[in-house]
Amino acid sequence: MFPSHEDQLKRLAKVQGQIRGIAKMIEDRRYCADILTQLKAAQAALKKVELGVLENHLRHCVTDAAKTGGEEFDRKIEEILRLLSRAV
Repeated sequence: MFPSHEDQLKRLAKVQGQIRGIAKMIEDRRYCADILTQLKAAQAALKKVELGVLENHLRHCVTDAAKTGGEEFDRKIEEILRLLSRAV
């Protein structure tokens, strides 16, 4: 099952908490390796949100355009290609 908007918002709230925690770690001059570990965890969480949004886009917007076909579908395919090229 693909992630709902509510799921995505919960994940983003978690990332916000992680970022606040990282900022506090930097303020407290915590060990750099620990900060880097937390930064990687926050990046991974954001990547999960990104993939969920992409999945929703594919399952809804692109699928709907595929059903109608034509120029709208072609535009959606170009859009997906642009999004993927930025993600890589």
